[in-house]
Amino acid sequence: MPTPSQAHEIRPAIADVTVSADQVDIEIFVTLEALVAQLDLANLLDTNQSPLAARYDDLRAMEPESLKQAFTDAWPVIAPGFRLKAGTSTLGLLVIEVEVPPVGDISLPRESRLHLRAKLPPDGTAVTMGWSPAFGPLVVRQVVDAGDGYSGYLTGGEDSAPLPRSGTVQQPWLTDFLDFIGIGFTHIVPKGLDHILFVLGLFFFSLHLRPLLYQVTSFTVAHTVSLALGVLGIVQVPAGIVEPLIAASIVYVAVENVLVSTYRPWRSGVVFGFGLLHGLGFAAVLGDIGLTPARFATGLIGFNLGVELGQLAVITGAFLAVGVWFGRKPWYDRVIANPISVAIAIVGAFWFIQRVFF
Repeated sequence: MPTPSQAHEIRPAIADVTVSADQVDIEIFVTLEALVAQLDLANLLDTNQSPLAARYDDLRAMEPESLKQAFTDAWPVIAPGFRLKAGTSTLGLLVIEVEVPPVGDISLPRESRLHLRAKLPPDGTAVTMGWSPAFGPLVVRQVVDAGDGYSGYLTGGEDSAPLPRSGTVQQPWLTDFLDFIGIGFTHIVPKGLDHILFVLGLFFFSLHLRPLLYQVTSFTVAHTVSLALGVLGIVQVPAGIVEPLIAASIVYVAVENVLVSTYRPWRSGVVFGFGLLHGLGFAAVLGDIGLTPARFATGLIGFNLGVELGQLAVITGAFLAVGVWFGRKPWYDRVIANPISVAIAIVGAFWFIQRVFF
């Protein structure tokens, strides 16, 4: 049974890139412990899956000065994983500053700030940035004096769009839209295990189309509303509150699957309330990426569409796995739906306890 915690989530690093005529400055907000431990994040959903997980956990409890020294010692090994180019010329990076927060709540990832700098050749060529897929996902945001800068969500070792030395990247809206669909989908499948379990909780309540449609529609409308409000900054709730409540929502729908056999309209009302919580969780993802005004509509709609496609993929997969084969059997609820719902409730309860007390 999976038992990931917030402390072991793989969160994207955020790189704010400032390109001038003769140099480029990069401020990266990153879980520095993962770089120092040399985890290979390319194929992991959480750091517990790595054979170096114990080393990573030791680093999370390390005092700031000790972690900075560990990073300095490991930099010759880490540096080749960074890719910074001007045209076809590879640029050497200098570490200007490393800022590590004090040891706090080790149930949450610690976000350190890494300031890097590189000199640019005098040929005026644009700058691209990327890093090794082993370092995990990377959000590259171009910092400009006026207007909206480029923002790209990079996975699998991709490079950013070429960042000009003056002005900003002119990226077609359709490219942005498709990118955000992909981000929304992968936030559900495979990364959003808590959201997956919640949707499965809705699925295992009933195989009849009407109850499932009512619930999914309520959930979709709710998280769409709270996602928009969260991204706009109108509603802001700390992750320390949202994440435990999301876990509690999983427990509720799964337990109700076992105790209630007939759909009642209030079920959709409860699901709507839980959908508001999940939407705030989605908003945190878009907040990391950074939706500028120019790409707000395409980003929000594309991300939400990706989330919907991810949910549809979960429901379709569950139906093909068990519904189509066993859904009409008289023992379906007793042998399949109820035991799976109990298992979902146990996982949700574990996450709730872990997120509140640990």
